Amino acid sequence: MTPKTMNAIVKTHPGPGLALREVPVPTHSPNEVLIRIRAVGICGTDLHIEGWDAWAASRIKPPLVIGHEFVGEVVSVGQNAQHIRPGIRVSAEGHITCGHCPFCRTGQGHICQTVKIIGIDRDGCFADYMMMPADNLWPLPDAIPDHYAAVFDPLGNAMHTVMAAPPAGKSVLVMGAGAIGLFAIAIAKASGAALIIVLEPNEFRRNLAKQVGADLVLDPTQPRVEDLIRQQTLGLGPEIVFEMSGHPSGFRQAFRLLRNGGHICLLGIPPGEVPLRWADDVIFKGATIHGISGRRMYDTWYQCQTFLLHNRLTIDPLITHILPAAEFQRGFDLLKEGKAAKVVLRWGVE
Repeated sequence: MTPKTMNAIVKTHPGPGLALREVPVPTHSPNEVLIRIRAVGICGTDLHIEGWDAWAASRIKPPLVIGHEFVGEVVSVGQNAQHIRPGIRVSAEGHITCGHCPFCRTGQGHICQTVKIIGIDRDGCFADYMMMPADNLWPLPDAIPDHYAAVFDPLGNAMHTVMAAPPAGKSVLVMGAGAIGLFAIAIAKASGAALIIVLEPNEFRRNLAKQVGADLVLDPTQPRVEDLIRQQTLGLGPEIVFEMSGHPSGFRQAFRLLRNGGHICLLGIPPGEVPLRWADDVIFKGATIHGISGRRMYDTWYQCQTFLLHNRLTIDPLITHILPAAEFQRGFDLLKEGKAAKVVLRWGVE
């Protein structure tokens, strides 16, 4: 029997910090299901909310249960969701779309203009239970264990980025080796990239980048780093750049290094406007720019599932910590200190 209250990690008020609180178990509408959470992943977005930066202050309305990366078990279903069987293990697309705008109706729900995101615009998954629209669920095969299933969301960000400019036989530059950048390296390697170069200032993450398939890993602060990259790419620059950092200087550097006729995929979000040399670095280069948001629904999910079924051991080094949910603050601190890549919290499952 489902209890009336549950434990949840809550943004209780504006300002830094999170708290473990007892809150009511949510009730689902006719189109929703109730999910008992098994494991969750801590995302960079959660760090922004915990730290209460300018973005969080402008977007988050406390009190809010945070979190959007999870795996869980369906407990009960609404009257319009009878096709979902209680007891199945699921993850879910955390972007809840309207379903009827021109973007949703043409297979581009990831850019729906009225999207609502769990853990940001409505209560999320850092709790014993959460509710989700039945149409957003992703049933999971038994062969994908919880700690992989919990990271479908960020893996999907990386997959969407890499598949926007398929890297088979190409030279690739990955700007930033946070969790999503590291996932992108593993996916690019599995997809047949001829050369993978990574720029990352954090030594811990540089070492992880080597473990998951990078051929050349450089500190962007070292001297002549751009010359080194050009030397490795026949003096032309990389054919594909995946910009994952969002850092303004990295953003400009990505366009500067891109080969003529190359593709640049932008997932990292800069904090404000970033001036570019549009003529030299974009127009005269004949560059193709891909803006990446979320995951394609649900092409990206099928791609991620196939990747995990066949290549999941390649991302094993990236799930650096699996902690009990009660130790969430330790997980946040490890990420802020640059001592972790992906932290998964076990939620009520030993």
